Amino acid sequence: MLNVVLFEPRIPQNTGNIGRLCVLTGCRLHLIEPLGFSLDARHLRRAGLDYWEHLPLRVHGTLAEFLEYVNFQKGTLCGITTKARRPYTQIPVDGGPLFVIFGREDTGMTEALHGACGEKRYRLPMRECSSCRSMNLSSSVAVVVYDILRRQGFSELL
Repeated sequence: MLNVVLFEPRIPQNTGNIGRLCVLTGCRLHLIEPLGFSLDARHLRRAGLDYWEHLPLRVHGTLAEFLEYVNFQKGTLCGITTKARRPYTQIPVDGGPLFVIFGREDTGMTEALHGACGEKRYRLPMRECSSCRSMNLSSSVAVVVYDILRRQGFSELL
């Protein structure tokens, strides 16, 4: 199962949209606290529509707790960041559980996240734009998830 990980997400609509994506693609969603909203928030449920109750969701209290979980699962952790050189299309998709982590909407990946991912950091290619830091979080997650699932042959979807 592909695992989508959001580090300290701030915007409930992004998380709701990503939750719906995870339900429809068979991915598990991991949230690392603190969150910028309540999981019971009306906006989150509205963005996730009626899919939220079907979402495979795991909430982790800290980054350290999450990293212990990844190690216990014998998973591979990859980060998506504007500071990486390699494109997301090079994320390895063969092997054990894959955890793809995305940083906060307002600050991106922290130094701790960069350290946890090591060399397994990837980017979405985009042109430089002085007024745009990066793509919207939910759009970025959708691009990466569908590319990984495509390379895995959409085995759980077709």
